[in-house]
Amino acid sequence: MVVQMKASGAGGRRRQRCHRKRLKEEEEEEEVVAETQRMIHIAVERNRRKQMNDYLAVLRSLMPPCYAQRVDQASIVGGAISFVKDLERSVEFLEAQKRIKHKSDATAGENMAAAADVEVSLQDRHANVKIFSRRRPRQLLSLVLAFHTLRLTPIHLNVTTIDAMVLYGFNLKVEDDCHFTSVDAIATAVHQIIARIREELS
Repeated sequence: MVVQMKASGAGGRRRQRCHRKRLKEEEEEEEVVAETQRMIHIAVERNRRKQMNDYLAVLRSLMPPCYAQRVDQASIVGGAISFVKDLERSVEFLEAQKRIKHKSDATAGENMAAAADVEVSLQDRHANVKIFSRRRPRQLLSLVLAFHTLRLTPIHLNVTTIDAMVLYGFNLKVEDDCHFTSVDAIATAVHQIIARIREELS
């Protein structure tokens, strides 16, 4: 009886030792997994930062140095925004030059002076209006006042001048009580405004 109890006690201790060993191995395995995940996260973050820095370097190389004199991320992105806006203004300037050449080839000088080209696009409650005409005193102020009267509120304006010609680019909010809700209606109204301005100054 005594021998059997000793044997049973020894077997229990062996099971306990095995259990503790398994627990320790599981803990070590969990630590290895956690460390591996941490290293993967560090590597991914390092690669992300490297890729971002590479993109910023490429973006900076595409701009004239005056737009990104500092190398921090905010300066590069801000410089890129300014550069794109300047490019947009340059495109509008070149479009205006192209229109001048086209009109000078197609019409006589006197007719060109009297004419005004109007382009209108409409999206939701916003209208983009481009007006290409001869420069006249107080013409811009008259346009803005007329738009307000028609309940077309100017939100943004670009002005490009070439010699005696000017290209206005208006972004207008079509107010809820505005009666001009189509492209044709707005274009007709703009032509009438330009004609009235020309008559007042003639």
